[in-house]
Amino acid sequence: MTGAIATLAHQLRPARGEPHGALVLMHGRGADEFDLLPLLDSLDPDRRLIGVTPRAPLELSPGSFHWYLSREVGFPDRDTFDRARALLGAWLDALPGALGVPWSRTLLGGFSMGAVMTYALGLGPGRPAPAGLLAFSGFIPTVEGFELDLTGRDGLAVAIGHGTHDPVISVEFGRDARRRLLAAGANVLYREAPIMHGIDVAFVHDLADWVAGLTAPGAGSPRVG
Repeated sequence: MTGAIATLAHQLRPARGEPHGALVLMHGRGADEFDLLPLLDSLDPDRRLIGVTPRAPLELSPGSFHWYLSREVGFPDRDTFDRARALLGAWLDALPGALGVPWSRTLLGGFSMGAVMTYALGLGPGRPAPAGLLAFSGFIPTVEGFELDLTGRDGLAVAIGHGTHDPVISVEFGRDARRRLLAAGANVLYREAPIMHGIDVAFVHDLADWVAGLTAPGAGSPRVG
């Protein structure tokens, strides 16, 4: 695709028929736009949605792409985080026009670093609310000069999954995100699993109906807990 969304390399999986919405998934540290492609079919097995997986802009070694520099878990490097947030924000803003799917019917998700960017772009200041957020094994970032905007997020559907044995990003980060989002009035579907740093297959299976419900014609955010 050309235009503004050509600013980030990406893979696109078309919907089967007229799309009900879109699903954007962002990869973790050191991966690329191909890493979460199989997850699109797991979350949307009937291909009701257009699936898109962007590549992070920072290549620290050949084929190893990052959204920002990571020096301390929970605290992304400010300069690289701000640059990625601006670039990804512009790319996402162009996506509805490129795909023909409104932002209100677009779900945003990611794993690890990609989950961090999901929070940053789905809940950042001035950002419009998507149809829902999916955050696997990530954290809400703490960056100087950046704050989440949790006003007007009442009813926003958010799915959070985290491994209780995660040695990379502690499960306490997932629990903190759940607490903060519930306090803001979001509809949070939270799941812990006895896994390490990864994505729980059983949770993904359950999320297929959650995703379909959020993007079905006439759908609103379902009440979940």
